[in-house]
Amino acid sequence: MNREQKRMMQRQGQVGADGAPSSRRTSVQDVQRRRSDRATPREFFRQIREEMRQVSWPTRPEVLNYTSIVFFVLVFMTSLIFGLGFGFSKFVAFLFTK
Repeated sequence: MNREQKRMMQRQGQVGADGAPSSRRTSVQDVQRRRSDRATPREFFRQIREEMRQVSWPTRPEVLNYTSIVFFVLVFMTSLIFGLGFGFSKFVAFLFTK
């Protein structure tokens, strides 16, 4: 365990200052406090909307460009794998017929 992990565990109350495990158990008050810290569904969706506004969305031309690149690479790779599979199968068939 490194110093950073030890300090984090001390802040969380999992270990004491000397590094020995803390005898403190999770109390009912701790559980109730954590539950009260939860956001309501309305607050949750408001936070989602705020975060989504900060996303850097691509423009329409960028989306079309990326889509065309992905499509052409997909077609190329599919044809390459098909061609190699077909060629190797013909080669193996040729080896066994001779």
